[in-house]
Amino acid sequence: MKIEFMGAAREVTGSKHLITTRKGTRILLDCGMYQGKGLETDAMNRDLGFDPREIDFLILSHAHIDHSGLIPYIYKMGFSGTVLCTPATRDLCAIMLADAGRIQESDTQTFNKKRKAQGLEPVEPIYTHLEAEACMGCFISVPYHKPFRIGDEATVTFYDAGHILGSACVVLEVKEGRRTVKLGFTGDVGRYDKRILRDPEPFPQVDYLLTESTYGDRLHTSLGDAEQELLMAVLDTCTKKRGKLIIPSFAIGRAQEIVYALNRLNGRGLLPDIDCFVDSPLSVNATNIMRLHTECFNREIEEYMKTDPDPFGFGRLQYIQSVEASKALNVRNKACIIISASGMMEAGRVKHHLANSIDNPRTTILVVGYCEPSTLGARIARGDKKVSIFGHPYEVRAEVRRIESLSGHADYNELLRYLSCQDPRRLKGLFIVHGQADAQEHFRTTLTEAGYTNVQIPALRDAVEL
Repeated sequence: MKIEFMGAAREVTGSKHLITTRKGTRILLDCGMYQGKGLETDAMNRDLGFDPREIDFLILSHAHIDHSGLIPYIYKMGFSGTVLCTPATRDLCAIMLADAGRIQESDTQTFNKKRKAQGLEPVEPIYTHLEAEACMGCFISVPYHKPFRIGDEATVTFYDAGHILGSACVVLEVKEGRRTVKLGFTGDVGRYDKRILRDPEPFPQVDYLLTESTYGDRLHTSLGDAEQELLMAVLDTCTKKRGKLIIPSFAIGRAQEIVYALNRLNGRGLLPDIDCFVDSPLSVNATNIMRLHTECFNREIEEYMKTDPDPFGFGRLQYIQSVEASKALNVRNKACIIISASGMMEAGRVKHHLANSIDNPRTTILVVGYCEPSTLGARIARGDKKVSIFGHPYEVRAEVRRIESLSGHADYNELLRYLSCQDPRRLKGLFIVHGQADAQEHFRTTLTEAGYTNVQIPALRDAVEL
């Protein structure tokens, strides 16, 4: 059996790992889109490194675009196999991939206007929203813990990774003659003791393991501090400065966590009497899907829902769908909270809110998640005084704050805790993926000190025989 690292190798986005069995069955773990690399991103996403027509099965760890976002593209390029994922992941992909298709169409339209002015031929989007909708016919939902046979030589089982709704660690068993190879793929690992989702759960012993390393060199502050930090940002911005608190947020998971935190603060009488807006159609739809999948919730929120059946709604909270209502927020002079996608500030309505408010010292931009180093979000978070938005320069006069503890990714101690279900002596190989080089090197040292051996950091397109 061979594994080839086709994405998220020595970087965070673009998760794709291709397995070829001795009989020639080709299984792709994730099919994620590269994000945050400017003009380079488009070329990287189109250059897959494999023929989609030859892929028999695609096993999807979760719905985030850097793990699922190229599924419509490989469908467009001839993939006709089966996509296996959890039920919640399928429901989220149904809205997220179509949304990504619309973004592709919009971005390409804008890009082609510039190309036309330069006398160049137009380009096509990577895929359209119609192609994204069509690819959903390839999806099959598989519940956690239920082994599912793929072909005549392999079985896949999902275990809750606690990252976002429906996220899973993948355990793949492949029979090769008298030998059975067990391969684990963590996908993205969530934090412990979260407000909404269950903790990452242990998974059976494997022979080889692929593990993420997004925060392989970092420790988070306590999740218990997040609500207090959020409240202080609200009070300082909306009560003292009478300004806007803009919270760029991933539409899936992070937006719901922030709304739930605000709901809890409101229920305790701590939230000031100000309007709160979730301005992201995708976030609105994702929140509705989250309401349908309470099987992923932990005991804390289950207890909370006994007294408040809707943890994602309260009196002064409004979910914004229309473009007109979104534009109205840009000219609003009253203090308010605006939660809007995307979390890395590279696309979506949040860019318009930033363009209209980033030069206002009454504004606060609250960064609540990971930003790939080359993104607009990373530039703002690290304190750049001037940034480009929609091709125009803006001075950053707004206050910039960060809440690290709201991250959906485990830090390196939490990753060690998660991997403790594996006996290092029985692991024949451990591959670190989905992380920047510095984080991966730090995490390799951490793993080695904890007793793990044969820890590798594969480069893009590396191939390893298992």
